[in-house]
Amino acid sequence: MAPAVAWLLFLQLVQGPTLVMDISIEVAIQNFRTMHIDYPKVNYPEGFQGYCNGLMAYVRGRQQSWYCPKRHYVIHAPWTDIEKSCKYCESFCENYNEYCTLSEDSFPLTICSLETKQPPTSCRYNSTLNNQRLYLLCSQKYDAKPIGIIGLY
Repeated sequence: MAPAVAWLLFLQLVQGPTLVMDISIEVAIQNFRTMHIDYPKVNYPEGFQGYCNGLMAYVRGRQQSWYCPKRHYVIHAPWTDIEKSCKYCESFCENYNEYCTLSEDSFPLTICSLETKQPPTSCRYNSTLNNQRLYLLCSQKYDAKPIGIIGLY
């Protein structure tokens, strides 16, 4: 019995960090999908006063934060089209400590920008529809999945 226990402890020590990293990457991928992809595009009721106000209420709820992000990007394309961009990531973005890439294709997206002149207790957003290429953070160098948007091209 002692060799089996020793082997189990060895596996936990050696593979434990790998399992934690795999789980955190999976969480980052899932967060990207839920926070940055809206396909097909949802229509919010009039009470939300526009697409971005409805969406950002959802985003802030998911982040469990009262903080109003200044800008948020939402892609209106299928996940399978977006994830192709991270197939081969030759660049490493040191500022983010992740692999990154510029998508070859342009994607339809909405940019939600925080309105500048409003009470500090309010989070109202303007919507801008666009078709642009994306700078994406990717989960690894090859056969990766998107985990963040760091800009537009």
